[in-house]
Amino acid sequence: MIRVLIVDDEPMVCAHLRTILGAGEDIEVVAVAHDGAEAVEAVARHRPDVVLMDLRMPGVDGLAATERICQRPQPPKIVALTTFDADQYVLRALRAGAAGFLVKSTPPEDLVDLVRVAADGHTVLSPAATRRLVAASADEHAARDRAVALVRELTVREAEVLDCLGDGMSNAQIAERLHLSEATVKSYVSRMLDKLGCANRTQAGLLAWKARESF
Repeated sequence: MIRVLIVDDEPMVCAHLRTILGAGEDIEVVAVAHDGAEAVEAVARHRPDVVLMDLRMPGVDGLAATERICQRPQPPKIVALTTFDADQYVLRALRAGAAGFLVKSTPPEDLVDLVRVAADGHTVLSPAATRRLVAASADEHAARDRAVALVRELTVREAEVLDCLGDGMSNAQIAERLHLSEATVKSYVSRMLDKLGCANRTQAGLLAWKARESF
């Protein structure tokens, strides 16, 4: 079972998400939290696999909670929930270690599958929305130059793997595209993350988008 924690300060939103996820036979909503502090405690108590995290909440917001949770050993996958996909909070949450983000208007029929994708360790990102997030970044040019410099330090194969991460591809999909084994892809991803100084493949995917904007 995929254990899910829902975090939102609106009880009706929590109830709505719980109902939608209840349709997934392999998904269990283990707890609901209504602010960031409660979310951090719930993660420690219930040990969920995935956290659906609202970012804008009174008190301890979702961004602060994401930062705290991602500092834990073996943290759950955090998927940021937002109303607007160009929300600067989303970009900061991704940099803090969130595995991706969903807009609250995501169709119910898609939500269950996207939670499964996050639980499997893959990125949950909309490429079009990612482009808007990168463009909205206040330090866009500096970040872009840094991304290009980092990518130039990669080998040709590592750069190809990074490009696939930028498209939100899983290890299996990358292996098929590049004609490699999944174990080899996993090894490339691990080495590449170390070279780029990225905490996870989501951050690497964002870096890939920044580098692309320069070409």
